[in-house]
Formats: sequence, C-alpha cells, structure tokens
Amino acid sequence: MCIFLCMKAPILWAEKSDIKIPEQEWSFQKATGTFDRRSLQRGLQVYKQVCAACHGLKFVAFRTLSDLGYNEDEIKAFASSFIIADGPDQDGKMFERPGLPRDAFPNPYPNVNAAKASNGGAEPPDLSLITKAKVNGLNYMYALLTGYTKAPKGFEISSNLYYNQYFPGHKIAMPQPLSKGLVTYTDGTDATIEQMAHDVVTFLAWAAEPELEQRKTIGVKFLIYTFIMSLLFYLSMRRIWKNVN
Repeated sequence: MCIFLCMKAPILWAEKSDIKIPEQEWSFQKATGTFDRRSLQRGLQVYKQVCAACHGLKFVAFRTLSDLGYNEDEIKAFASSFIIADGPDQDGKMFERPGLPRDAFPNPYPNVNAAKASNGGAEPPDLSLITKAKVNGLNYMYALLTGYTKAPKGFEISSNLYYNQYFPGHKIAMPQPLSKGLVTYTDGTDATIEQMAHDVVTFLAWAAEPELEQRKTIGVKFLIYTFIMSLLFYLSMRRIWKNVN
C-alpha cells in the first residue's frame, strides 16, 4: 500500500496551493527538543507494515535503528525480515538473501518499470528524504494522511480518484492508506489514524535527519561556551581598563 504517493511525484510536490495546513506539535522541533523514542518505534512499525510494500528507504541502514533504542540482536532480527537482492556470485548470477545490519531498507520493486506497472504508471518515491521534499513537509504529510473525507456535495470526482481536503485540487489517486486499528502497536497504544500518521511522520523525520539531536546538542554547548567566553572577556576588559580615566 502506497502511503504518500500512488501518482506521479511532480504533481504532488510541485503543484501550488493556497490550502492552509494545520500545524502539529513535534517534540523534536523545539530548540532543545528530541525524538520521542516510543513514537519512533511505533512509526517504524507503521512503515514496515504499511509503507514498505511500496516505498524504500535507500539512505537508511538497518544498523542506525540503534538510535531508536534497539539492541544489536533486535536489529539483526529486524534486518533479516527483509529480502535483499545481492550479487553477482562466483557464477555471475544475482541472488537473494536475508538483510544484514549493514544493508539499507530495500526498494520493494526490482526496477522502475516494475514499480510503475504495479502502481498505475507511477513510481512510488523513496521515503528517505520525503520530509524535506516540501516546505512545511512534516505538517503537510500528516495532513495528507489524515485528510481523506467524503467529497462535498456537488464536487465532481471520478471513480479512480479520492477526495483529500489537504491535497492540491483535492483529487488524489492514492487510496486512503491508514484506517483505525490497521496496525496493532506492540506497546498497546491505540492505533488511531491520527496516532499512526504522527508516528510514521516522526519516524520519517528521523530517517531524513538522524543527526538532528546531536546537532542541537553541539549548538547548545556552543552557545554556552560563547556566553562564558564573552563574560570572561568582558570581566577582563573591565579589570584592564578600570584605572584608565
């Protein structure tokens, strides 16, 4: 099931719209904010069970899931649940094998033509950097996932399209990807559409910028260092010039 796109990518990301996108609260967007590990793990679960059938994460290696709180054995087990195309072997043939921690999340299709043939002529995009693909991308993707409603009376829409209140033009070829209870969260969280959308967008935000927390930590340390040095320079200047008329 495609979670963000079952139609041509340029239409989704390039079309301009005056639709107001509701703002959501994201813990990691604050100046010293961090990723919610439980939300990240739930988002990974949504990705694996809903998104991975159509979308890869070619820039995200399984080993980086340690950032989400998984240990080495858990990462190995998770990676092995994916089938990776590899080769050629000594006979020059390609082969398949279970995933390893060093591998990246694979594309579910062997090539572009296969992807298009399975999705009505459109290639589902890789989701590694999808949160960076549009201004206000986090809120836009959340809105898109939760914006499926019945078309207003008098609104004409063909049988192969769906109404989405936040999609430019409101006509989208992707069927609604999320439904209540679609995923059974291992931590017992109620899998509402809003919860699943928030979790998977959080996970994809981490996938696009896994160094976010480290960058913020360095930034805070730099500001503290700058403040201390400025204070020392100021006190030194006062001492040096205190007897100068």
